[in-house]
Amino acid sequence: MYQYTAFDQEFVRRRAEQFRDQIERWQRGELSDEQLLPLRLQNGWYIQRYAPMARIAVPYGEISSVQLRMLARIAREYDRPDPALLAHAQATQDALQAAQPGLALKAPPLRYGYGHFTTRTNCQFNWIPLVKAPEVMALLASVHMHG
Repeated sequence: MYQYTAFDQEFVRRRAEQFRDQIERWQRGELSDEQLLPLRLQNGWYIQRYAPMARIAVPYGEISSVQLRMLARIAREYDRPDPALLAHAQATQDALQAAQPGLALKAPPLRYGYGHFTTRTNCQFNWIPLVKAPEVMALLASVHMHG
Protein backbone atom coordinates (compact mmCIF):
# COMPACT_ATOMS: atom_id res chain seq x y z
CA MET A 1 0.00 0.00 0.00
CA TYR A 2 1.27 3.46 -0.88
CA GLN A 3 2.43 5.38 2.18
CA TYR A 4 2.69 9.16 2.18
CA THR A 5 6.16 10.54 2.72
CA ALA A 6 6.67 13.44 5.13
CA PHE A 7 6.65 15.70 2.06
CA ASP A 8 3.33 14.24 0.83
CA GLN A 9 1.72 14.65 4.24
CA GLU A 10 2.88 18.25 4.61
CA PHE A 11 1.72 19.00 1.07
CA VAL A 12 -1.86 17.77 1.63
CA ARG A 13 -2.01 19.45 5.05
CA ARG A 14 -1.01 22.80 3.50
CA ARG A 15 -3.36 22.25 0.59
CA ALA A 16 -6.25 21.74 3.04
CA GLU A 17 -5.30 24.95 4.89
CA GLN A 18 -5.06 26.87 1.62
CA PHE A 19 -8.48 25.58 0.52
CA ARG A 20 -9.97 26.65 3.86
CA ASP A 21 -8.64 30.17 3.23
CA GLN A 22 -10.04 30.17 -0.32
CA ILE A 23 -13.50 29.09 0.84
CA GLU A 24 -13.50 31.71 3.61
CA ARG A 25 -12.53 34.41 1.09
CA TRP A 26 -15.32 33.22 -1.23
CA GLN A 27 -17.85 33.35 1.63
CA ARG A 28 -16.79 36.95 2.41
CA GLY A 29 -17.24 37.87 -1.26
CA GLU A 30 -13.51 38.39 -1.86
CA LEU A 31 -13.48 35.60 -4.47
CA SER A 32 -16.17 35.28 -7.13
CA ASP A 33 -17.67 31.95 -8.15
CA GLU A 34 -15.55 32.15 -11.31
CA GLN A 35 -12.35 32.74 -9.31
CA LEU A 36 -13.17 29.88 -6.95
CA LEU A 37 -13.96 27.45 -9.78
CA PRO A 38 -10.40 26.29 -10.64
CA LEU A 39 -9.46 26.14 -6.95
CA ARG A 40 -12.54 24.07 -6.17
CA LEU A 41 -11.95 21.68 -9.08
CA GLN A 42 -8.26 21.21 -8.21
CA ASN A 43 -9.35 20.03 -4.78
CA GLY A 44 -11.93 17.54 -6.03
CA TRP A 45 -15.13 19.55 -5.46
CA TYR A 46 -17.59 19.57 -8.35
CA ILE A 47 -21.08 21.07 -8.58
CA GLN A 48 -23.55 18.46 -9.78
CA ARG A 49 -27.30 18.86 -10.28
CA TYR A 50 -28.20 19.94 -6.77
CA ALA A 51 -25.14 20.07 -4.55
CA PRO A 52 -21.36 19.77 -4.50
CA MET A 53 -19.88 16.36 -5.19
CA ALA A 54 -16.59 15.57 -3.48
CA ARG A 55 -14.23 13.20 -5.26
CA ILE A 56 -11.69 11.68 -2.90
CA ALA A 57 -8.53 10.08 -4.26
CA VAL A 58 -7.78 6.51 -3.20
CA PRO A 59 -4.15 6.08 -4.35
CA TYR A 60 -3.68 2.88 -6.35
CA GLY A 61 -7.10 1.70 -5.17
CA GLU A 62 -5.68 0.66 -1.81
CA ILE A 63 -7.20 1.92 1.42
CA SER A 64 -6.35 1.29 5.06
CA SER A 65 -8.87 0.59 7.79
CA VAL A 66 -8.07 4.01 9.32
CA GLN A 67 -8.81 5.71 6.00
CA LEU A 68 -11.99 3.69 5.51
CA ARG A 69 -13.20 4.66 8.97
CA MET A 70 -12.52 8.32 8.14
CA LEU A 71 -14.58 8.02 4.95
CA ALA A 72 -17.38 6.48 7.04
CA ARG A 73 -17.16 9.40 9.47
CA ILE A 74 -17.32 11.89 6.62
CA ALA A 75 -20.37 10.12 5.19
CA ARG A 76 -22.07 10.01 8.58
CA GLU A 77 -21.28 13.57 9.72
CA TYR A 78 -20.93 15.65 6.54
CA ASP A 79 -22.91 14.05 3.69
CA ARG A 80 -26.11 15.83 4.78
CA PRO A 81 -28.09 18.07 2.43
CA ASP A 82 -30.08 21.09 3.49
CA PRO A 83 -33.70 19.83 3.91
CA ALA A 84 -35.07 22.39 1.43
CA LEU A 85 -32.44 21.42 -1.15
CA LEU A 86 -33.23 17.73 -0.68
CA ALA A 87 -36.98 18.38 -1.08
CA HIS A 88 -36.34 20.36 -4.28
CA ALA A 89 -34.03 17.67 -5.66
CA GLN A 90 -36.55 14.92 -4.87
CA ALA A 91 -39.40 16.88 -6.49
CA THR A 92 -37.26 17.33 -9.61
CA GLN A 93 -36.42 13.62 -9.72
CA ASP A 94 -40.10 12.74 -9.27
CA ALA A 95 -41.07 15.09 -12.12
CA LEU A 96 -38.43 13.57 -14.40
CA GLN A 97 -39.67 10.09 -13.57
CA ALA A 98 -43.29 11.08 -14.23
CA ALA A 99 -42.29 12.47 -17.63
CA GLN A 100 -41.02 9.04 -18.78
CA PRO A 101 -43.76 7.46 -20.91
CA GLY A 102 -44.61 3.92 -19.94
CA LEU A 103 -42.95 4.07 -16.53
CA ALA A 104 -45.42 3.74 -13.71
CA LEU A 105 -42.72 3.52 -11.05
CA LYS A 106 -42.17 6.32 -8.59
CA ALA A 107 -38.64 7.72 -8.42
CA PRO A 108 -36.74 6.22 -5.49
CA PRO A 109 -35.94 8.53 -2.59
CA LEU A 110 -32.63 10.34 -2.91
CA ARG A 111 -30.11 9.00 -0.42
CA TYR A 112 -27.48 10.72 1.64
CA GLY A 113 -25.07 9.77 4.40
CA TYR A 114 -23.00 7.45 2.27
CA GLY A 115 -20.27 7.50 -0.36
CA HIS A 116 -19.61 5.29 -3.32
CA PHE A 117 -16.47 3.96 -4.93
CA THR A 118 -16.01 4.63 -8.62
CA THR A 119 -14.50 2.49 -11.34
CA ARG A 120 -11.49 4.83 -11.20
CA THR A 121 -10.86 3.97 -7.53
CA ASN A 122 -12.12 7.22 -6.08
CA CYS A 123 -14.72 7.70 -3.38
CA GLN A 124 -17.49 10.22 -4.03
CA PHE A 125 -19.91 12.01 -1.73
CA ASN A 126 -22.89 13.84 -3.21
CA TRP A 127 -24.35 16.06 -0.48
CA ILE A 128 -21.50 17.70 1.45
CA PRO A 129 -22.15 21.48 1.60
CA LEU A 130 -19.28 23.46 0.07
CA VAL A 131 -18.91 25.48 3.28
CA LYS A 132 -18.01 22.20 5.04
CA ALA A 133 -15.38 21.31 2.41
CA PRO A 134 -12.43 22.73 4.40
CA GLU A 135 -13.30 20.59 7.43
CA VAL A 136 -13.53 17.51 5.22
CA MET A 137 -10.22 18.32 3.51
CA ALA A 138 -8.50 18.61 6.90
CA LEU A 139 -9.95 15.27 8.03
CA LEU A 140 -8.76 13.63 4.81
CA ALA A 141 -5.27 15.09 5.19
CA SER A 142 -5.09 13.64 8.71
CA VAL A 143 -5.30 10.12 7.21
CA HIS A 144 -3.10 10.74 4.15
CA MET A 145 -5.91 11.37 1.68
CA HIS A 146 -7.04 14.32 -0.43
CA GLY A 147 -9.69 15.44 -2.89
